[in-house]
Amino acid sequence: MATFKLIVANPKTGKTAMHELKDRQAQPLVGLKVGDQFDGTVLGLEGKIRITGGSDKSGIPMRRDVHGGVKKYVLLSEGVGLRNMGEGERKRKLVRGNVITDEIYQVNAVLVS
Repeated sequence: MATFKLIVANPKTGKTAMHELKDRQAQPLVGLKVGDQFDGTVLGLEGKIRITGGSDKSGIPMRRDVHGGVKKYVLLSEGVGLRNMGEGERKRKLVRGNVITDEIYQVNAVLVS
């Protein structure tokens, strides 16, 4: 079964809160994509929550433009999963897809309303 650490940021107060989700609580998140919104009452939170990213047990980041729940080597020049590089430089990095699966460990989210 899935176990997640859900990190929810509140942009109005500037604070974050961590929620440990196990088994039944974690099931509503499985299958959602980065950018999807869901109702927080399912998890005991108030308002709508938007998923902004996450990482797996090895620390490999989720990337919005890689489809599916897979690990994949992609050629990057900027963005999530890559530190700043020189002008015109690219690097092949291992990233996760944009779908939340059982292998995901941390899910980052922001409170929308």
